[in-house]
Parts: sequence; C-alpha cells; structure tokens
Amino acid sequence: MKLFPFLTALLLAAPVLAQGNRLPIEADRVVAVVNNEAVTLYELRTRLSSAESNLRRQGTPMPPADVLQRQVLERIIVDRLQVQSATELGMKVADSELDTALRRIAENNKLTLEQFKQALEKDGIPWAKFREEIRQEITVSRLRDREVDSRITISEGEIDNYLSSAEARGDNAEYLLSHIVVRLPEQAGPEQIARLRSRIVEAQQRLQQGEDFAKVAAAYSDAPDALSGGNLGVRPIDRLPTLYADAATKLQTGQVSDVLRSSAGFHLIKLVDKRGGKLAPKNRQQTHARHILIKITELISDAEAKRKIDEIKARLNNGGNFAELARQYSNDMSASKGGDLGWLDQGMTVPEFETAMNALPLNTVSAPVKSPFGWHLIEVHERRVKEGDQEQLRQTARQALRERKADEAYEDWLRQLRDRAYVEYRLEER
Repeated sequence: MKLFPFLTALLLAAPVLAQGNRLPIEADRVVAVVNNEAVTLYELRTRLSSAESNLRRQGTPMPPADVLQRQVLERIIVDRLQVQSATELGMKVADSELDTALRRIAENNKLTLEQFKQALEKDGIPWAKFREEIRQEITVSRLRDREVDSRITISEGEIDNYLSSAEARGDNAEYLLSHIVVRLPEQAGPEQIARLRSRIVEAQQRLQQGEDFAKVAAAYSDAPDALSGGNLGVRPIDRLPTLYADAATKLQTGQVSDVLRSSAGFHLIKLVDKRGGKLAPKNRQQTHARHILIKITELISDAEAKRKIDEIKARLNNGGNFAELARQYSNDMSASKGGDLGWLDQGMTVPEFETAMNALPLNTVSAPVKSPFGWHLIEVHERRVKEGDQEQLRQTARQALRERKADEAYEDWLRQLRDRAYVEYRLEER
C-alpha cells in the first residue's frame, strides 16, 4: 500500500504567503489553450507574482521578465494537464482530507487554521481559491503516485546487485544536489535535439561564467522545481536516479557536471553538499495489524464507500467478528486472511493509514480512516522492535531502487502527457 511521498513543499514546509496580483476583469484574456481549457492572463500574472515572491525569499537573482513569464506559463500548462488527467481518472479529494492538509500547513506556519486564513486574506489571497489550489496539489500528488507506481518494477536480481554494490562501496553518503533539465519530446527529430542541446550548453556556459545556479535553473530548466532553483533536497546516493548518482560521485562540492543525456532530455547537476553514512541494518518498529477496506472505484463513490464502512463499524460495535466481516466485505488481498496484514514496518503503508494505526491502543478498532485507496477500519494486535537483519536490508534496497526509478518514471510520464496534449499559445496576441 505504499505511495511515494511526493507532496509539494507547500504541504511539507512553511508556504510563502505571496501577494495576489489582481487584474481588472476587463484586462483579462486567454493566453493559452490546454486541450479544451483556457489559461487566462489573470492566472498567469497571479502565478508570476507568487514565483517572484518565492525567488526573492530564496535570494535568487530574478531571470529576465519574458523568460520568467514563459517558464511560469509552461508550469501552468503542465499542472493543468495533470489535473485534467486526474479528473479523467475520477480522482477526488474529499473536504475532510483537504481540511486536514490545511491544518497541517497552518501548523507549519505556527498558526491556527483561522489565523492562517486571516493571514492569507490580508495578503490578498482569497481563502476559497487557496483551498482549491491545495486540493489540486493533493490530487496531482496522488496522480503522480499512481502513474509512477504502475511504471516501476524491481527484480530480485536488481536487489542482489544493489546490495553487492553498496557493500563494495562501503557507504551510503547523502548528497544535496540542484539540477537543470531541458526536456526532450519523445519523437524529437535531429534539428529539435540539436536546438535543445544548444539550450543546455548555453545554460552551462552561463554557469561557467559564474552566474548563480538557481537563476540559470529558473531561466532554462523544464523541471517542476525550476522556480525553486532546481533544488532536489538531501538524498542518499542510492536514492538518486542512476544518471545523477554516477555523476555526483565524481564531483567536488560546488562543482557542476558536464551535460548529461537521458531518455527525458539533457541535464546539468551541481553538488551543493555531501555527508557520509553507512549502509547497515537498523532496529525498526513493527506493527501487527489487520484491516477492512472498502475501495473507492468508478462504481463505488466516496459517499457509498463511507456508508458501507460505517455499517461494518456498527456491526463490530455490536459484537461482530472482525475476521469474518473482513472476509465478506474487504476489497483487499488480505480479505482471505481475515484482513491480517502481518508485521508492518514503518513507512510500508500510506501516511493516513500509518498515522491512524500508530495512534491506536492494542485490540481496539479504529474509527473509519480515509486513504487514497478508500475507507479502512484498522485493528492493532501487537507492536515490537525488531533487530536489523538481511530481510530488512532487502526491503531497504527495494525501496531505494523504487525511489531511484521514481523521478525517471515521473519525467517520462510527464513528457508523454505533454507531447500528447493540444496546446495553443496566445500570449503575444493583443
């Protein structure tokens, strides 16, 4: 049940309370068409205002206005395509889940929800609009989890090779990288490839002349993190894409790589910092739990799934047998085992499930719990701390390989989504 934790920095850290850039209604117009949806000048200028605030907050030199405008418009287009894809798949975020996320953001700002709402509105950001933006962030994150997960397979041979390599290397150092990506369309011809390569070379030359990496990333990179300077955050070397890991080990702190080529396009990476670590088994908390899951599908709505799980909870409260009800109703492979999930390590389940499970007293059935899969009832039998062993190392290796492949899989999917779309630019129209 593991989903990749790819929620944006807006959900994981204190967000920027950017000034909204309001336009008179008569000044608004369409600046792009994405499939059958319009992107307006108001939306573009609002996002530009937010991007400029972010760059100022980070101390990043501002790219030329036309370059930043182009980058922001492209980001809107890619975001819009992902939301359209999620809508086609019937993916929705319930109000209760949205409220939980908003409380989390408020807490990251050391505010109550009401104080956070007032701060946003004081900065010219309507609360209703902000709510829908966060709903969109969560939806896109879940879409990425779904699309990435379906594209990744890990063989036992890959795990063996990973462990042999890690043992031979003797460490599991952590790297702080920034990157620039010039995306290459899937069916790009020789002329287009040459043109895009010249673009990454131009970015490389500007870096060699001493320009700030974050500024160049904001001006040239097609990656989703371009406007945050291309910062990838701190990652163990074994959880970086193979292309980046191989290049990073050859760099000194502060150095920028040569131009790298992947199926997704051209890349430059900068080693910002590095710290060492050792690959070794560690003690870990385990939980023996069982659950009943009613999935949300095309045929079963969120409301219907919630109604069913409430009925099952009522039967349990009246003495019903958990295992029997799991076998009868649960939409999960564990149903045949009475809902028994066995021993679960930390991080093996989605955050919503794990948070609820960890808060449960032993032998107590939870209230209905919502996750991206549907509605759960959870019961915890035992908890233990297990000493590290070879089995744990293989689990660690599997997760590391999955995370290593995740970025590449996401970029490939995003590129395909962008290439298939109908996009019409009208920014220059007057």
